[in-house]
Amino acid sequence: MGRIVAKLRQAALFLGREKHSTGSHRPARGSSMGDTKTRSHLPGAAVRALLVGMLALFPALVVPSTAPDTAQSMVLLAVIAGGIVFAEYASEYPGLIEFRFAAPFNRTRFALIAVLAVLLSLMQRNLVEPGLLSGLAASAAAVCGQMLDFAISPVSLLVAALPDSLPEGHALLVRNGAALSLVLATTTVLGFVAAIRLNAWPMGTGPFNVWINLPTFDPTAGNDVVLRLQRHARLNIALGLVLPFLLPGAVLVSEILVKPLTLVSPMGFVWGIVLWAYIPANLVMRGVAMARVARMIRASRRRFADSEGNAFAAA
Repeated sequence: MGRIVAKLRQAALFLGREKHSTGSHRPARGSSMGDTKTRSHLPGAAVRALLVGMLALFPALVVPSTAPDTAQSMVLLAVIAGGIVFAEYASEYPGLIEFRFAAPFNRTRFALIAVLAVLLSLMQRNLVEPGLLSGLAASAAAVCGQMLDFAISPVSLLVAALPDSLPEGHALLVRNGAALSLVLATTTVLGFVAAIRLNAWPMGTGPFNVWINLPTFDPTAGNDVVLRLQRHARLNIALGLVLPFLLPGAVLVSEILVKPLTLVSPMGFVWGIVLWAYIPANLVMRGVAMARVARMIRASRRRFADSEGNAFAAA
């Protein structure tokens, strides 16, 4: 019974007390149901869904060699992705998307995917219709490819996992695209880590609502929420760091079990490399964010213990 009461007190304190890591204070977004009912989430959800749909369609619109069947599939993908995002953000209650009210976490993730998809699409367009922007993207990718072309590089492992029957020009294109994506993903992760070190995340002030920002994480399950958050953080960071080296193995397995992954098609090249670079970066960012939340809870506990000790001494 004492453990249950301690857990309930821990959750209530963290959800209701103001954090001191920022200078000013205001009520947290979505911290109470009354605040969420006073305004509609539909406009913001519609804008987000439109941006996601446009991003899903962009490679098919930019690359001239996209097949009609592939374009239809991308339209369907855009509708599904936009519908999921709209349903998530239009709801007053948390669903699957994490850190909904901890800007700019989701904006950073979307920006990373958007930049990767745009640049890789321009690289594919440069093969068919060279232009100024597509040429700049290809040149930047070539510089990154030369920089990361060494034996133990994840880029080299990805290229080596492709079938030997592929043309040398396609292998060079995959190398350059993967290197550019890896550089951008690493830069994004380092920028997010720097923002946390400077106490610039989460933006805004006020209490951090764990239930809304981590809907798939139960703060009352297990022995201690801080230890569980730290364990999840370490697992996500470790997996994100080793995944670029493990994903080329999945390419080899696909060659043995099913149809080999060649990344020859324009959409396969774009989205295959986007996922190869984004998934590890997303895991590392999630782990760093969860570690930050654990530190926030620990600081809140320490402040509460100090305040109770001062009150007891005064009495």
